[in-house]
Amino acid sequence: MRDGEVRGWVRVWDPFVRVAHAVLALGFAIAWLTEGKPAWLHEWAGYAVGATVALRVAWGFVGPREARFASFVVRPSAALTYLRRLLAFRAPRFLGHSPAGGVMVVALLASLAVTTASGVAYLGASRDRGPLAPLLGAEAARLQAEAAARGEARARRPARWLKQVHEAAADITLLLVIAHVGGVALASLVHRENLPRAMLTGRKRAPDA
Repeated sequence: MRDGEVRGWVRVWDPFVRVAHAVLALGFAIAWLTEGKPAWLHEWAGYAVGATVALRVAWGFVGPREARFASFVVRPSAALTYLRRLLAFRAPRFLGHSPAGGVMVVALLASLAVTTASGVAYLGASRDRGPLAPLLGAEAARLQAEAAARGEARARRPARWLKQVHEAAADITLLLVIAHVGGVALASLVHRENLPRAMLTGRKRAPDA
């Protein structure tokens, strides 16, 4: 019997994975819905997402078995094979992440990382705020000083391309979230298992239950 198995149920997701999942979902939702208004809420939601992504990546190397990348990172061909079988309602059940689920985890972490990094960089370069302001804010300050010398109230924001990257990455993340929700719903139906509840409780049906 595995550690955490009680009456046909086995503990799969540790507390950190469950909390990180909730923070990422809530943080991205807040950041997307606010779209910078109010700015402080949008920014702090982004900071929460960025910090959680960094911790989740570290946990993917030192955490419990099901949380480690080594347990669910597979070749793309394996993920595609699983998806084909899932659509045919013949996919095998996995206690941890399925092959497609593992690919989605990596894709979401990568897209969230790009979204938050580009947002923080743009904030520092254009508004001289945030953790990267000491590195990127000098250009913003110079442009503001030049604008003031010309009698202009506001300077042209530099590094416009960072904002474009930030917005594009956020759009990609949203598409991945939609695909993730659809995949979870389909897998729950195929395997007759409430996967959202499993993420909340940390427990799934034991393999032989």
